[in-house]
Order: sequence, then C-alpha cells, then structure tokens
Amino acid sequence: MDYRERRKEQARQTEAAILQAALELARANSFDKVSVRDICQRAGITTGAFYHHFRSKEDLLSRGFAPLDRRMEEALSGHGDDTPPERLWRILSTYAAFIQDQGWELVARYYQRRLDAPDDASSMDPTRYTLRSMVDCLRQAEAEGLLLPGWSVEWTADFFFRHFRGVVIDWVLHRGSYPLLPKLEQDYALFREIFQTR
Repeated sequence: MDYRERRKEQARQTEAAILQAALELARANSFDKVSVRDICQRAGITTGAFYHHFRSKEDLLSRGFAPLDRRMEEALSGHGDDTPPERLWRILSTYAAFIQDQGWELVARYYQRRLDAPDDASSMDPTRYTLRSMVDCLRQAEAEGLLLPGWSVEWTADFFFRHFRGVVIDWVLHRGSYPLLPKLEQDYALFREIFQTR
C-alpha cells in the first residue's frame, strides 16, 4: 500500500471512529447534549482532526448512515450462495438492527437534517453497497424467474427502500416504543409474495 492509499485508509478509519464515538455518546445522552469535545475525547482525536473531517456536529448526521454499508457488507459476506429471498431477509434484518442500534432520537435528527438539505440524496446513491446489494439480489431473483413479472428490478428495489424508510419513520414517531425487527419480519412475510413459487 503506497503513501496515498495509507493516508486514505487512515482518514477513513478516523472518520469511522468519529462517527462511532458520536453514535455511542448520542445513545447514552441526547444528541443535543453531546459536544464536539466529548466526541473527540471518546474517539481519541483532537478537535482539529474532527474539523478536518466534519464541518460541524450536525454535519455528522449527513454521513451518519455510512456505517450501514460496512455493516451490510459484513452481514452478506459468505452468503453469496443464499437464495434471493434469504438474501433479501438478511438485508432487511441487518438494516433493522442497524437503525435500532442508532436509537430513535438520532435517526429522527438524521431525517430532519435530510429535510433541511433536500439536495442531499446520498442515501439513495446507486454506488452505495446497500442499494447495490438489493439490486443484485433482485436481479438474481428475476433471472431465476422468482420475481413477479411486470415490475422492474430498479422499481422493486426503490419500493423496498421507500417501505423501509416508512417503517423507520413510524418507529421514530412512536419514539422507538416497539422493536423494529419483528415489525419488519411481519412485513417480510408479505414481501415474499413478490417472489413466485415454482
């Protein structure tokens, strides 16, 4: 690994440490009560290093879901031979666990930030691992004749993500008063009807 690659990896690790520290502190307290100094202390960095990576504490929210892609990659690793319905459930359950781990308040702040910056479309960036994994899963289902005809892979992937976000927003509106995974498991029973049985 050359110097440039090492610096890039070091920057990625620092950003990940900052995000992780912020998430841990926000779960223990209110996000509003967490200071940049608190985050830096938890992450073991200077405030200068923080501001090198993020403009403000609020800026963390714009990239707060970035760790979802890494978590999804870990969850799907070694499961390339799973059937599309099995892989879809793995994607769905990993998503639910990740969101619940963030806590309803932080997720609410993330969506508020998105509303305040409507040009930020990063959550549906087609290069993101989570979206690509969903599309790949559905392409395989289509190739195997498991996907109901008349609906494109892209539309179906978009449908799933719109539904996921709707469930998450409902969970936030209920202040995290119910666990996400059982709710999405019930929904998944319906989603499986999208796949034909041969």
